[in-house]
Amino acid sequence: MNAPSQRWTVVRLGTSQTLAWASSYYLPAMLAEPMARDLGVATSAVFAAFSVALIVSALLGPMAGHTIDRHGGRPVLLATNVLFAAGLTALALAQGPVGLFAAWVLIGVAMGSGLYEAAFSTLVRLYADGARSAITGITLLAGFASTVGWPLSAWMEGAYGWRGACLGWAALHLLVGMPLNAWLPRATTLPRDITATGHQPSQAITTHVPPPTSPRRTAGLLSFVFAATWFISTAMAAHLPRVLQTSGMPLHTAVAVAALVGPAQVVARLLEFGLLRRVHPLASARLAAMAHPLGGALLMAVGGPAGALFTVLHGAGNGILTIAKGTLPLVLFGPLGYGVRQGLLMVPARVAQAFAPVLFGMLLDATGTAAVGLTAALGLAAALALWVLRPAPVAPPRKFPHT
Repeated sequence: MNAPSQRWTVVRLGTSQTLAWASSYYLPAMLAEPMARDLGVATSAVFAAFSVALIVSALLGPMAGHTIDRHGGRPVLLATNVLFAAGLTALALAQGPVGLFAAWVLIGVAMGSGLYEAAFSTLVRLYADGARSAITGITLLAGFASTVGWPLSAWMEGAYGWRGACLGWAALHLLVGMPLNAWLPRATTLPRDITATGHQPSQAITTHVPPPTSPRRTAGLLSFVFAATWFISTAMAAHLPRVLQTSGMPLHTAVAVAALVGPAQVVARLLEFGLLRRVHPLASARLAAMAHPLGGALLMAVGGPAGALFTVLHGAGNGILTIAKGTLPLVLFGPLGYGVRQGLLMVPARVAQAFAPVLFGMLLDATGTAAVGLTAALGLAAALALWVLRPAPVAPPRKFPHT
């Protein structure tokens, strides 16, 4: 595929990813309280249902990745638009806790086959070793999911109620998401023995990345890195304003400073897309993993005056590490079997993500700012794991055939 066509693929897939994230991962922040009031349950029950959705998505990730490896991403992503629409409609029709949890389970099925891992696998299936810049482009666009999703959810809830907001998101999946995913390039069918085994039987499709000398060890280290960094990311997404408050900031200042995370992520991803695109992804990931521990150490030592620097460092590191979740499996293992491998590597991360808000919240209640010591230690451990890994030799990129 030529460069202009690849750019259009990134635009379409990035826009559909923004919709997917805004209508699932970022939905409870705006709708959990009115949803809980109307259904007669505690707000914590809504977040518990959301955690169940994350666990469901973790369990289904490898299956979705295997399907993308075999058939390409377009049919899978089109199916997830239907699943998202069905789950959001079921949520709008829920009348109690049973309906609430059932709807989030359905949304979890869509999340397991329709968020970043599926998008990354789709790009690798199309562009093989040349997918790194496309993965970065996807995260640049979808990095605005909260910026778009939170105000739009709030506006729809104010105008039509939370049920109307859910129906509005469902309609957007059918009217916007489906056409965007339908316009993605169609991947050709891989030879039968590749799709069945994940190994290359001939020179029909080749990759410059040799298998790691210790594939299980490499996979274990990557799984740990992804789980640790997703725990940190989700904990901060749920509690960053409170963390800043406990460090001595007043509420309005803490909220304003916490808003720096989004711009910091986008700037870091632009840096990855520009200056760091010639640097091995493992090198940029190592630097990024050190950002949160450094910021955490400053926050615990200095307190509130270091809050803005902590927030910017956390956001910048998280922005690049999100890209690394897509690029590291590619450069360390190669494109063959990428989808199912990506799904397996992310299972611990999804489980850690599901429990991060409640576990970190309990620790924050008990210890205050010192709770950041846990996330800083996890970030440092992830950085050390990345330093243990060694990059594979670099060779000219190749592409899968496609139409």
